[in-house]
Amino acid sequence: MLPEMSLAARASSSDFVRNPYGYVPTEWICILFIVLFGISTAIHAGQAMQTRLWWIYPTICIAGSLEILGWAGRLWSSLNVDAKNPYLMQIVTTIIAPTPLVAANFIILGQLIRRLGQCYSRLSAKWYTIVFCSCDIVALIVQAVGGGAAATAVNNNKNPAPGGHVMLAGIVFQMASITVYMTLAAEFIFRFLYDRPLRHAESTMTGYNFDRKVKLMLLGLTFSSICIYVRSVYRTIELADGWTGYIIHTQRYFNWMDGGMITLAIFTVNFLHPGYLLGHGDEWNAPMPASTKVVDPRKSEGYEA
Repeated sequence: MLPEMSLAARASSSDFVRNPYGYVPTEWICILFIVLFGISTAIHAGQAMQTRLWWIYPTICIAGSLEILGWAGRLWSSLNVDAKNPYLMQIVTTIIAPTPLVAANFIILGQLIRRLGQCYSRLSAKWYTIVFCSCDIVALIVQAVGGGAAATAVNNNKNPAPGGHVMLAGIVFQMASITVYMTLAAEFIFRFLYDRPLRHAESTMTGYNFDRKVKLMLLGLTFSSICIYVRSVYRTIELADGWTGYIIHTQRYFNWMDGGMITLAIFTVNFLHPGYLLGHGDEWNAPMPASTKVVDPRKSEGYEA
């Protein structure tokens, strides 16, 4: 096992012929993350089948699979650090892997809004999912284009900085959308808790209870979102610091702030699973149950016309 090594900043594009990491990825750490993401992804696949939440496959399972590919590339690099293919492999996959996981969080929040009361949210559950998943797709495309450009540059012994700038734009856009998402989610939760609807509704009661399962789902969604947000902040700082900067050339930052954060986020959804806490797939699209109590939101303090 080779220790982490620092390299001097490189000025010319031909320098990228040598080790582009600035260190040698630690073999056992790469294996650990491959195993962790493999376990979580396999469990998610089984949970999706059991709960019939089919959207988990193109979101969380894809995210986990991309993380496995990315860390497999880093493991390959730990055995041959100067090989280009594994480096290119991990550039693209680790940068875009969390994006489908973000989309899953958007879907879960949309369902919570639908059940707890859309009158407390600035967007309906449907539009919440449409708007933020669309932003996620845009971020994914931009990051993939930038990652592909950076990978091509490295493969041609050129400086990957231009592609890195595109990747940075995608990360910043994603971080901005997550910031808006978390702000609106927090507002929704506080308005619900203090019964301060934003718009008129026949009833603030939906027939669903704010019970222990819903509270656990909110807790899991909050923690997962924070982990992903921390990772986005790290990636923004990393790419802004440049391809020859201290941050991108320090392995422990990547291990903890990227791999570690996404591991926590994806396992959180395993343990606090939407299928177990909010019901199986047929319940997600079922008509809203009849309310046993009608509350006029216009009588709620803080109602806005």
